[in-house]
Amino acid sequence: MQRTLEREISLTGKGLHTGVNVTVTFKPAPENHGYKFCRIDLSEKPIISAIADNVTDTSRGTTLEENGASVATIEHILAAFFGMNLDNVLVDINGPEAPIMGGSSWMFVQAINKAGIIEQKAKRNYYEVKEKIVYSDEETGVDLIIYPDDHLSINVLIDYNSKILGNQYAVLDSKKDFEQEISKSRTFVFFHELEPLFNAGLIKGGDLDNAIVILEKEVNQLEIDRIAKLFNRPKISAHKEGILNNTALRYPNEPARHKLLDLLGDVALVGVHIKGKIVATRPGHYSNTRLAKIVRQEIKKAGSKQDIPVYDCTKEPAYGVDKVQKMLPHRYPFLMVDKIIHVDATSIIGIKNVTVNEPFFQGHFPQEPVMPGVLLVESMAQVGGLLVLGTVEEPERYSTYFLKIDKVKFKAKVVPGDTLVIKLEMTDIVRRGIVSMYGRVYVGNTLVTEGELIAQIVKNK
Repeated sequence: MQRTLEREISLTGKGLHTGVNVTVTFKPAPENHGYKFCRIDLSEKPIISAIADNVTDTSRGTTLEENGASVATIEHILAAFFGMNLDNVLVDINGPEAPIMGGSSWMFVQAINKAGIIEQKAKRNYYEVKEKIVYSDEETGVDLIIYPDDHLSINVLIDYNSKILGNQYAVLDSKKDFEQEISKSRTFVFFHELEPLFNAGLIKGGDLDNAIVILEKEVNQLEIDRIAKLFNRPKISAHKEGILNNTALRYPNEPARHKLLDLLGDVALVGVHIKGKIVATRPGHYSNTRLAKIVRQEIKKAGSKQDIPVYDCTKEPAYGVDKVQKMLPHRYPFLMVDKIIHVDATSIIGIKNVTVNEPFFQGHFPQEPVMPGVLLVESMAQVGGLLVLGTVEEPERYSTYFLKIDKVKFKAKVVPGDTLVIKLEMTDIVRRGIVSMYGRVYVGNTLVTEGELIAQIVKNK
């Protein structure tokens, strides 16, 4: 069953990068609410949903933005919620960045335990991974893979070419182990990164109480004193190499465990709990949130498969053929959509009647007429183009060019007399004129074609 907090509870601390004191209040939330942040310091008190679609920056933490407001460094809070199997929490926050609170999730977990957890009446929402899901970046050596499984588990391998850290490996076999084995793991930084980060206006709230500072080689005391002065932390002792100021590690592989903690917090941005085994090599916030976006796209696709569009030919279309021709430049014999029966901000359904008079049937094939697969893809592209053009003013002044078509599958033949019902859905928000969509073509209740399409809106010259 879904779970939320029994009562609200507040914590106060400074933000890692801003150094500003901020208070967060964890509040019980209703069923199917999910994790959300409310910027109570702003006049409109905007709500920011903790979903991957709202990620805007991952340079030194994960930042979300929605409704004109943002909140940063939220991964440790989300890891605590996700790791403690909470489903619905509203977080009131009176600043732009979550407090660092010791550099781990431990204080947030303690607050959750103090507030108490209660079960709700609705069943928990899970996404069960059926096929391997991959995010990979060959240039950086990052690989994140989710394999099918009956519960969530995570394996993390890190390698920073560091003789102090070496290769480290961390495992979370079950969320039952999160509180004791993962939540206490602190963030870490290399000594040589401190000054550049400080000069970039970051880590103003960082100190040896909330981060492990790794010294790769011996540094003279004058240099240590100079850096310590930047952070108002005098009397840091010198030593050859290791952990600055001889801070004791809580686990021999604490950095790897912290990377696992970050991954768990970022994966919470999927918006539902996951059944699958995550194997991550050199994960970071960018790759973590990209993986979360991919999973969200897969969830949308899976949900759409259960939602077969119904075509009622007696209803007035949203766009007749005249409007279709005003928005699209295609003409005979290449116009592959006759009308649009539904359109909203993120989805569209078009109709194409396939008759024996189609010119391509003369050669494909004379004895057994079959609509070419490439034209089925073209029909999806044209309907998707109408969806994309609907996002701009004066759509007749723009064209849609497809940049990528991927994972196309042909499930059944299309023959003369068939009516194509073509459904396109956006799988991500439009960014810099680029839109991602997933398309399906049905004949009756039969799925005949599906695939991913990425397009760009370009203003006509």
